[in-house]
Amino acid sequence: MARSNPEDLEQFMTELKQRNPHEAEFHQAVYEVAANVCDYISDRDVYHEMQILRRIAEPDRIIIFRVCWEDDSGAIRVNRGYRVQNNNSIGPYKGGLRFHPSVNLSVMKFLAFEQTFKNSLTGLPMGGAKGGSDFDVKGKSDNEVMRFCQSFMVELHRHLGADVDVPAGDIGVGAREIGYLFGQYKRLTNKFSGVLTGKGMEYGGSPIRTEATGYGTVYMMEDMLSRVGDHIEGKTCLVSGAGNVAQYATEKINHLGGRVVTMSDSSGFVYDKDGIDADKLAYIVDLKTNRRGSIDEYAEEYGAEYHAGGQPWDLPCDLAFPCATQNEISRDQARALIRNGCIGVSEGANMPTDQEGITDFVDAKVLFAPSKAANAGGVAISGLEMSQNSARITWKEEQLQELLREIMQGIHDKCVEYGEVSGSRYVDYVKGANIAGFTKVADAMVAYGVV
Repeated sequence: MARSNPEDLEQFMTELKQRNPHEAEFHQAVYEVAANVCDYISDRDVYHEMQILRRIAEPDRIIIFRVCWEDDSGAIRVNRGYRVQNNNSIGPYKGGLRFHPSVNLSVMKFLAFEQTFKNSLTGLPMGGAKGGSDFDVKGKSDNEVMRFCQSFMVELHRHLGADVDVPAGDIGVGAREIGYLFGQYKRLTNKFSGVLTGKGMEYGGSPIRTEATGYGTVYMMEDMLSRVGDHIEGKTCLVSGAGNVAQYATEKINHLGGRVVTMSDSSGFVYDKDGIDADKLAYIVDLKTNRRGSIDEYAEEYGAEYHAGGQPWDLPCDLAFPCATQNEISRDQARALIRNGCIGVSEGANMPTDQEGITDFVDAKVLFAPSKAANAGGVAISGLEMSQNSARITWKEEQLQELLREIMQGIHDKCVEYGEVSGSRYVDYVKGANIAGFTKVADAMVAYGVV
């Protein structure tokens, strides 16, 4: 009978790194899953015989392409585009597009791998993918962004379809970019189909898609606290980021009686000891969404502290919500949070805590919701947008709010089922999310045979 042991995990990771050299983010994402899954499948021979873990860690296909576009001065510019279709065993490929200078193959593969399990946890029929480009939207005019998006879609459109692959937005890809991308897809194919999510309400979008990731991240925290007889009300909260996820996480924390004292962007972070209330949050939304300004302007407006180039994780808090980008919380920062009294972390960004930091949170028995569970609300509503597009209907906001809450509760409960520590009330939500997400995908792959 096949058995797993530390040597098996080490061998698996050694082989993976040999096949995928110089891809640190991808290695990290795979290890975080494999460290839990290898033990879980140790006595499940079929998963070994079918090489399920190795197959999931090898994308179905990777599309890399050149994107040429013309800037406002008439100069020709060249970027690189990606789409990593990781696994479609439980549904069409689904995952966002990211436009940011940090985009490379390793980042795309890590995000697509992570997306596979995140989508599985929602209970909806969606496979995992991710895409994007090293194009930087900052400092670009609307016309430059439009020309880039149109050129990007010229290549990508041949790999998409409502039953094939349905991208959404991510960092650098908001309502403006989705509109340009969808318009070009429609122009090239002469089809009006649900091939992108995060669309405007005028052309097939869904209510609460904008709010869903941030709200879901907070709902996950609320459920973790509720299980141990606690709640968000009265808690001091650190939030990183100032984009869509951070904005709506802050809004929901305020609704539930918490007090958010930080937000950040690439320039640094602000600390407002009095809390970022609804009026102050509205200022940040306008600053980042309409004026595309820097967070230091908030500090000037409200007399808050501004820390250039810093991150908020050394401050005392009860709860932390990293909503910016990957690996923003290091081991040292995780230990600082633990020392300063943090009892819960819910990841709004994708893999914002490094592996050593995750280990420390779990060892300290902090309530820690990994991104594949905590920020799945966005893709859940994207999946429901796909359903609405297929039926040519739009559900009411109240229905979708209820469905989002139910889906996040379901994700929490799956994590508890697979992550509850024997003889303890503590739940290892990392283990629970990894095993719950893996099992559904793995069983579908077994059913298909060797394909």
